[in-house]
Amino acid sequence: GAGSREYGTPAMGFLDGWRFCPRCAAEGEHRGDHFVCQACGHVVWSNPVPGVHALIECDGKVLLGRRAFNPGAGCWGLPGGFLEETEEPAAGLRREVAEETGLEVEVDGLFGTWLQAHGERTVLCLIYRARVVGGVEQAADDVTELAWFGPDNLPQDVGPSAFADAVSAWRQQHP
Repeated sequence: GAGSREYGTPAMGFLDGWRFCPRCAAEGEHRGDHFVCQACGHVVWSNPVPGVHALIECDGKVLLGRRAFNPGAGCWGLPGGFLEETEEPAAGLRREVAEETGLEVEVDGLFGTWLQAHGERTVLCLIYRARVVGGVEQAADDVTELAWFGPDNLPQDVGPSAFADAVSAWRQQHP
């Protein structure tokens, strides 16, 4: 993979301010990186949430989409999104790419992992290499525009930082 680094820390942690159990409403307590309800035993951890993103390559170019929402609204980014609860990463990647780009992709392996602040949560960005195998390219869902970029004409406004760093790592592999 291209690498792994932490990028930004949420201004407020996921469990900051929690006082009551989300299951039974009894008062709970913080224990480092988790919240425990003494009444019902429910435990909530402040671990990152998984997101899957595609580095789609074709003819020496990478596909980027202009983001409709924060973080990074208006910036160019990698197609992808959050995994559903029981979804395998490759299936989630194919679903998210289809929703945002109209394209069907084949996953060609993990490119790298990055941590990215996202509101009060941290996202574990699993970035996979992918190639187009079907579909009709059209921006939709969380993306307002799609464009292909070569290593020498990448946009300056790639964001959030995990995407910027992944695209930079991709560029370094294409001198």
